[in-house]
Amino acid sequence: MRIVLTPTGLRCGGRVLPCSIGRGGVTVDKREGDGATSAGVLRIVDAFYRPDRMARPSGWAKAIGPRDLWSDDPADPAYNTLVRAPYGFGHERLARSDPQYDLFFTTDWNTAPPVPGKGSAIFIHIRKGPGLPTAGCIALARPDLMWLAPHLAPGTAITVPAALAARPAPST
Repeated sequence: MRIVLTPTGLRCGGRVLPCSIGRGGVTVDKREGDGATSAGVLRIVDAFYRPDRMARPSGWAKAIGPRDLWSDDPADPAYNTLVRAPYGFGHERLARSDPQYDLFFTTDWNTAPPVPGKGSAIFIHIRKGPGLPTAGCIALARPDLMWLAPHLAPGTAITVPAALAARPAPST
């Protein structure tokens, strides 16, 4: 399935799924903390879910729990990877109190190998609500992400056109 970010949402499988992107819009020069979604081709790497909040959405999804974190500290040798608590470097907790990461997909943005400060934790996840931006991820309404989940697999490409960098962030 071809998946492309458009000004109106993610186009895939004959549908357009409204989505939120980073508060900084789309950028061709991603930096840690800039709040932007990176232009380019983002490939799906892993699927994660909260088993205390939902059934396993696909056979390859991995359960997360309270000790699971994602390193977002450019000084960390494990920058932009899954790590476990307790952890001495800056990180993001994956088992959040809100539902954003009840189901999420990691991408290969800045992973081979990660360049410190080039951006981390670019995920596809559940959005907070229509018109609410992310910190750089692509976020969809829960029902839309649940529809998309069986169509995603490791290596699935999501194209974020550089042409969108000249536009303001969509708030669909």
